[in-house]
Amino acid sequence: MSNPTNAAATGSLERSAFQNPLQAHIVAMAAIIASIAVIAGALALLIFVRPSAAAQATASGKPDQAASAERGKKLFVSYGCYECHGRAAQGGVGPRLGPDPLPLAFVEKYVRHPTASMPPYTTKTVSDQELADIYAYLKSLPQPPKENSIPLLSQ
Repeated sequence: MSNPTNAAATGSLERSAFQNPLQAHIVAMAAIIASIAVIAGALALLIFVRPSAAAQATASGKPDQAASAERGKKLFVSYGCYECHGRAAQGGVGPRLGPDPLPLAFVEKYVRHPTASMPPYTTKTVSDQELADIYAYLKSLPQPPKENSIPLLSQ
């Protein structure tokens, strides 16, 4: 059987927590802040730790030949990358990829294991060499013109 003294003490503790709305708000805010801290830590690990691990893995499996921007452009079109990222990788449905792409290790990690609506491109679909070629194409893209050099924008 339950002890009536303990039940009364427990009930009074639960009631006292809700009798002070300020205390309830402080507890709720502390829980929210703790959740945000955990999420921020997880994102930091994903952003800063995982690409370096991918870079180490890439260093051991280097492509067989030098990356070619010309081959990369053809592959960018043939794999349909342009459909979401635009013909010049300027962005569209998908994010902008050029002319200053993220580091190759990060691009490789994301292409192999995407987190959004992009389909995964495993090594069976896109080889490391082909991915290096696509990356060379992204790096070769010219910077867009400055806004003051576009006549329509400077009127």
